[in-house]
Amino acid sequence: MANPNSHSWKFVRIGGVDQVVFRNGADVVNISQLDQKLWMALAMPTRGIEFDPKTADLIDTDKDGRIRPPEVIAAVKWVENALKDPGDILKGGDSVALAAIKDPSILAGAKRILASLKKPDATAIALADVSDTVKVLAETRFNGDGVVIPESADDPAIKKAIEDIIGALGPVTDRSGKPGLNQAKLDQFFAEAKTLSDWAAKGEAEKALTPLGFEATAAASAAIKAVRAKVDDFFARCRLAAFDARALAAVNRNEGEYLALAAKDLSVTAEEVAGFPLAKVEPNGVLPLAGAVNPAWAGALGKLQAAAVAPLLGAGKSSLTEADWTALQGKVAAFDAWAASKPVSGVEKLGLPRLRELAASGVQAKIAELIQQDAALEGEFSQMTAVEKLVRFQKDLGELLTNFVNFADFYGKTGAVFQAGTLYLDNRACHLCIDVTDPGKHATLAGLSGAYLAYLDCTRPGGQKRSIVAVFSNGDSDNLMVGRNGVFYDRKGQDWDATITKLIENPISVRQAFWSPYKKFVRMIEEQVAKRAAAAEAASSAKVASAAEATANVDKAAPAAAPPKKVDVGTVAAIGVMITGAISALTLILGYVFGLKLWQYPLVLVGLMLVISGPSMLIAWLKLRKRNLGPILDSNGWAINNVAKMNIPFGASLTDLPKLPPGAERSLEDPFAEKQRPWKLYFLILAILVLAWCWYDGKLDAYLPNKVSSTHVLKDNAPATKRLKAAEAARKTEAGAAETGDATAR
Repeated sequence: MANPNSHSWKFVRIGGVDQVVFRNGADVVNISQLDQKLWMALAMPTRGIEFDPKTADLIDTDKDGRIRPPEVIAAVKWVENALKDPGDILKGGDSVALAAIKDPSILAGAKRILASLKKPDATAIALADVSDTVKVLAETRFNGDGVVIPESADDPAIKKAIEDIIGALGPVTDRSGKPGLNQAKLDQFFAEAKTLSDWAAKGEAEKALTPLGFEATAAASAAIKAVRAKVDDFFARCRLAAFDARALAAVNRNEGEYLALAAKDLSVTAEEVAGFPLAKVEPNGVLPLAGAVNPAWAGALGKLQAAAVAPLLGAGKSSLTEADWTALQGKVAAFDAWAASKPVSGVEKLGLPRLRELAASGVQAKIAELIQQDAALEGEFSQMTAVEKLVRFQKDLGELLTNFVNFADFYGKTGAVFQAGTLYLDNRACHLCIDVTDPGKHATLAGLSGAYLAYLDCTRPGGQKRSIVAVFSNGDSDNLMVGRNGVFYDRKGQDWDATITKLIENPISVRQAFWSPYKKFVRMIEEQVAKRAAAAEAASSAKVASAAEATANVDKAAPAAAPPKKVDVGTVAAIGVMITGAISALTLILGYVFGLKLWQYPLVLVGLMLVISGPSMLIAWLKLRKRNLGPILDSNGWAINNVAKMNIPFGASLTDLPKLPPGAERSLEDPFAEKQRPWKLYFLILAILVLAWCWYDGKLDAYLPNKVSSTHVLKDNAPATKRLKAAEAARKTEAGAAETGDATAR
C-alpha cells in the first residue's frame, strides 16, 4: 500500500463541501488513509435503499443492519487482495475477468464453477454463474457446512435416526435452509442418552429402589404424592383434637360452612368441598380409604388403596393409621430419592427402548462419518463463496463508495442509493423521493432540512404498501395539499398510487416567494368577501324570516313604533374628519405621483414591488441556500458526516416542470375558455388618460414640438401658462419692491 503521506487525492466542490474523487485503484486502496471527517457518511442502513441486500450483508460483517467506515475499509482491503487492479470495481459490471483475479484460491474456485457449468473456455465469470452454482451446491446432500440433513443418508435407518435426534434436541440449520444435525448435537444426544440409560439401569439393578417393579413402584409413588398434603393435614387435625377436645368442632369445620355450601349447587369436585378434611376428624383417628370420606378426594384415596396400600401393606387394608401412613411413605422413599435424580433431557421423549436401540445400533459412528464427509467440502464451498463475493463486490462496491465516501451519484444525477424513484404530481416530476418507515418520526428531524417535504402513502394492486417522502424544489405550493393523488414510479419501473398524507412547508423557490405576498393579499380579500357575503346572506335570511313572521301575525296588535333615533353630531363630525383625512392623503399621494417625471414611473413601480416582495424573497433566498439533505437521510438511519446542500440551481434540477416537446405545434384557441375582461383596453385607456393629464398639465411640453405643446394649443388656459404668468408676476412684484426699497434708502 502506498505511503499515506505520498498519496495525492483529488477533491471537487460539490454540494457546498469538498468531496473526494475516485480516479483509480490507488484512490480506492488508500481509502483507509482518508480522514473520515472528509467522508460524506459515517453509517448507512442495509435495507430501505436501492442497493443489493446480499452485497450489503457481505459488507455488514457484524450483522447489525448498518454499514460503517471500518466495514467499508475491510471490504476494500479484501478486494485489494483478490484483484490485480482494485480500481476495476469503479467500472462496475456483474462479471469479473479471470485474468483480473489475483487470489489463486478464488481463481481456482472460479474455474471449477465454470467447468461444472461446462464453460471451460470462458474468460470471465458472471454473477449468474456463481449464484446458480452456489445455490445448487447448497441444496446438495453435502455442502461443506458440517451439517447433515436426513436426505444426506442413503440408509433409511440412519435417516430415521437423524430425524429422531433433530426431533429430540432441535435442529441446526443447514446451508440449504433445511433442519440438520452437526457433530456437537450428535455428541450431545448420545451423551444425554447414555446418562438417562445409566440412571434407568441403576433402578433396574437395585431391587430395593423398586420393590414392586419399576412401573408399579412409580404408580405407588405417584398415588402417595397425590394425597400426601391432604393425608398429613388429616392426621395433624386428629392430633390437635386429641390434645384438646375443644378443638374438635373447629378442625371438623362448623355447621355454618356446611349451610353455606348447601345453598349452592354442589359438586364433588367443588373447591369448597375439596378444602374440607378427608374424613371426620376424631382424637387419634383412623383414615378410611373408602366410604365416609370427602367425596372430592374419594377417587384419589381409591387409587392410593389400589396402587400403594394393597401392594405394600396388604390387600385387606381398608384404612390407615398415622403409623401406617408413615410406613407406607418409607417403602417408596428410596424410589422417590432415585427418581428425583433423574436427568432432565429432551432425549427422554424418544423413550428408553429407542434410546438403547440407537446406542446399540452403531448409528453414532455412521452419522459422524457423514458429518465429516460434508465438512470435507468446506474448502471447495468457501472458494465458491469467495468467488460470489468477488463478483458482487465488482458489481456494487464502487457504487457504495460513490454513495458513502462521496455523493457523486447524487450530485451527478445518476441515481443515489437513497433515491427510491420519481413522483409525478401537480404537473411536476420529483426525482428526490426517499423510502420512510415512520413518517411521523421522520418528519421531526427532516423538517430541519429547509426543504418542502410531502409524505405520501403508496399502494399497488395486491396489497403492497410503502411510504415515501418527496422533496418539491421547483414550482410553487399553491395546489399541494393533504389528500392529493399522484403516481410514483420506483427504480424498477413499477407504478404506485400515491396520496399526500403530510406536508412540511418551506420555501420552494425565489419565484414563489416573489408572488407570495400578492397571493396572500388576494386570498385575504377572497376570505373577507366570502365572510361579508355569508354575513349578508345571513342578514337577508333573517329579514325574510322576520317578514314572514310579521305577515303570519298581521292580525295581532302592532307594538308602538319606536321613537326615531336622533343624529349623533359627534359621530357625524368624526366621519367627516375621517373622510377629509383620507381625501387629503389621497391628494398628497396623487400629487406626488403626478409630480414625477415620465422616466421615474417605472422606477417607482419596481421600487414598490421590491418593498412588497423583497422581504419574502430575501428570507426564501437565505433558506434555499441552506437547504440540506442531511436531516432527511439522518431521519432514515443514515449518519451524514458533512453538509449535503441542495442549493437553488441544483434543487431546481431535482424537480422537473412541464415543457412542450421541441417542434411541437401549439394552438392557443380554446373553445371553452372563460370570457376574459379587456384588461389591455383598460390599461390602454388609463395610460391615455394619464398621458392626457400630463400633457394638459404641461409635463410633456419639454419633450414635444412647440406646435403641439399645451401652452401653444391652450394658450392662456394652459395650467403651465398660468404658472409661468404667476411666476412672472411674482418676479416683477419682488423686483418693484426691491427698487422701492433702494429709493427709500437713497
